[in-house]
Amino acid sequence: MTTALFYLVVMVFVAAVVFLLASVLFGRGEELPPLPPGASPTRLPASGVTSDDLRNVRFQLVLRGYKMSEVDWVLQRLGDEVDGLRSRIAELEQQLEEKAAAQ
Repeated sequence: MTTALFYLVVMVFVAAVVFLLASVLFGRGEELPPLPPGASPTRLPASGVTSDDLRNVRFQLVLRGYKMSEVDWVLQRLGDEVDGLRSRIAELEQQLEEKAAAQ
């Protein structure tokens, strides 16, 4: 009888340790709110990305977190958009300097 009780106590202790370890490693189990039906989680406009577009981006959750290919795609798009905007700003500043020098 005491052996069975000892095994039971050890099993409960091991289960508690495994549960606490899993809680620390994987978090508290909080989830993002679900996407509306029919929504694609990684939708961005073809050009002119705004801050609202970025706030509304959602990535599909997979077993170990977000799908890396979707995150990489969004980051690439944002990088291209920023590069395009910066090059356009540089062109406009150069045109402004040329007009100012011509006067």
